[in-house]
Amino acid sequence: MTEELKPASAGMAEPCLPPALRKPRLRRWEAADYLKIVHGIEVAPATLAKWASVGGGPAYQKVNRTPLYPTAELDSWAADKLGDPVRNTSHG
Repeated sequence: MTEELKPASAGMAEPCLPPALRKPRLRRWEAADYLKIVHGIEVAPATLAKWASVGGGPAYQKVNRTPLYPTAELDSWAADKLGDPVRNTSHG
């Protein structure tokens, strides 16, 4: 079975995600993997936990005591953090 690339809305190829990361909401460790695979942002699950406490991280929902990160919120947060592409240092 070959892994195919699906076209993304930004004109770039989106990686084929493992089945565990194709859910609409992800646990903290899955959210860290998702951010790394999809956006190239390496964040430890412990860092996501800290941001959940002090702020600055992606929005999440809770079911009982379990934090769940909607993939749309992860994508939005990553886009905000990454910002627009620049061609040289005088533009950013």
